[in-house]
Amino acid sequence: MLLHVIERGPTTPVSTSPVVFLHGLFGRGRNFGFFQRRLADTHRTFALDLRNHGESPHGPMDYPTMAEDVFETLKSLNATPAIIVGHSMGGKTAMMLALHHPEIVSKLLVADIAPGEGGFSQGHDLAAKLAALPLPAHLTRADADALLAQVITEPEVRNLMMQNLELGDNPHWTIGIHEIAAAMQAIVGWPEIPQGTQYDGPTEFVAGGLSHYIQPANYPEMKRLFPHYRLKIIEGAGHWVHAEKPNDFLEILNEFIGNG
Repeated sequence: MLLHVIERGPTTPVSTSPVVFLHGLFGRGRNFGFFQRRLADTHRTFALDLRNHGESPHGPMDYPTMAEDVFETLKSLNATPAIIVGHSMGGKTAMMLALHHPEIVSKLLVADIAPGEGGFSQGHDLAAKLAALPLPAHLTRADADALLAQVITEPEVRNLMMQNLELGDNPHWTIGIHEIAAAMQAIVGWPEIPQGTQYDGPTEFVAGGLSHYIQPANYPEMKRLFPHYRLKIIEGAGHWVHAEKPNDFLEILNEFIGNG
């Protein structure tokens, strides 16, 4: 599946590696606009909408399938090998891509997720609850906020979800909400990776100091699959580490990219 892409980059050819951003659950590529704009003078940058998100096609989803989507899309753009940056669900997709197609991943940065079970604190049934919400014939932003509040208590999460609703007359979900609901077990989970499978390239995990998604219990699997990994912690940030502390995250990203 070819995914929807937002591309930003220099007006003249460059020798640096492309930088690819993969968003988390219920997000979309444009959420990385801050980082694209700051890297676009020196790198081709691509922010992808993963399947069932943003403007990309819908279909059944699991991490091997989503990794293949990214692989096909980057190949079609002549954007390999690339530096892959993924947050949460996008981080798991990025890890799977590096494990299945290491030749197209020059560097890997994973934001606040580990290779294992976990990664979504709202509960496995949130997508199903959202899919079951009755949408009226007309929906304003205020009405949508009140509607989503029936199942989402956090205002910032409701704001994230609002980008996936078409408001006004004939309101509807623009994302594959039913496909996401059906895939929640796979999204929260992580496939068993055979012994001997690993990504030997430079790998950096960036954790929020207030988040619990990367724990010491994850370190052995991180080491097995990504033997050269480093872990950076951004203090005062939760799971949405790049959104909560964008300048800190950008500093780590720039250092990691280096001259690549």
